[in-house]
Amino acid sequence: MSHLFLGLISGTSADGIDAALVEFPDDAGTAGLRLRAARTQPWAPALRERLVALGQGGEPASLDELGRLDVQVAQAFAAAALGLLDEAGVAPAQVAAIGSHGQTLRHRPHGDAPFTLQVGDGNVIAERTGIATVADFRRRDVAAGGHGAPLVPAFHAALLHTPDEDRAVLNLGGIANYTLLPRAGAPGSDDPGQAVRGFDTGPANALLDAWCLRHTGEGFDADGAFAASGQVDAALLARLLEEPWFALPPPKSTGREQFHLDWVQSKLHGDESPADVQATLLELSAATIAGALLAHQPGTARVIACGGGVRNPQLLARIAARLPDAALESTAAHGLDPDFVEAMAFAWLARQTLAGLPGNLPAVTGARGPRVLGVVHPA
Repeated sequence: MSHLFLGLISGTSADGIDAALVEFPDDAGTAGLRLRAARTQPWAPALRERLVALGQGGEPASLDELGRLDVQVAQAFAAAALGLLDEAGVAPAQVAAIGSHGQTLRHRPHGDAPFTLQVGDGNVIAERTGIATVADFRRRDVAAGGHGAPLVPAFHAALLHTPDEDRAVLNLGGIANYTLLPRAGAPGSDDPGQAVRGFDTGPANALLDAWCLRHTGEGFDADGAFAASGQVDAALLARLLEEPWFALPPPKSTGREQFHLDWVQSKLHGDESPADVQATLLELSAATIAGALLAHQPGTARVIACGGGVRNPQLLARIAARLPDAALESTAAHGLDPDFVEAMAFAWLARQTLAGLPGNLPAVTGARGPRVLGVVHPA
């Protein structure tokens, strides 16, 4: 079997399809894995607009629309994969499998019929690329009583755990999530006090991007400049922090269906300046990110960050200010491109699936046990 796997993901922000070609070592481990090539393919604007609207709680116009979106997203994912292979000079036949996350439209892990829904039909990706495709990773974990998220902590644990210090890996995507890596606990430890844990903390970039787009026309707040031009509104911040979701214990996960602009609007009095709201939303992200770490692993020595938020110096500065006893650094310091860690993780998850190995961590997702994740669509 080839040791090349390709990971595809479009996250909560739906700001592009990240594609990562990963070369793994010959054995089942991860030591020595290498990112061979990576790229981000922008969404077609109209398709992205529709995906964001549906992710924020909008309803599809019909079953026909949902079916078309499933195919359109898969076509875009396949194009991202083929574009990356063309740039890298790698033939599809050299790739063992694609691991495709798809695009989340709904995530409802609670209730009498819990579910999670990602579109991007793996059949279409396999047919378009000629590469075996593993997709639909989250639903098996949900069927086993878990949240189906976050799934990346298993990859974080395999690469970044150390017995020398308590660490936390912080993903700053649309939603922020942690992987907690206690020094004394090897990845997958059965000791609840030492097991790897992971959970969402709430918004990272999703609200910042949405508010910035509404008031500046830009899809994200470059360098945090818009937030830096305003002042934190302490009263508004207090109202935002009253959201009951923040007080829920792990395991927990969330998305745009929980944290969207209508939610923000419901907290406003109406006389706030847009810049002050942006500054306050940034402080909300920093406060909930820092607060979650202090509550669940207060002795953390090092926070290793990845995701788009790594490029926002204002956000990083506010997180660091709230975590004065922890070093805050990028995954780049550990040889991992912060923009493509999640895409690399789905390449790893595809490898796990083909090897018949679990891809979830029950202590993270709340599932009843380890599960082999995903559905394999042969080439």
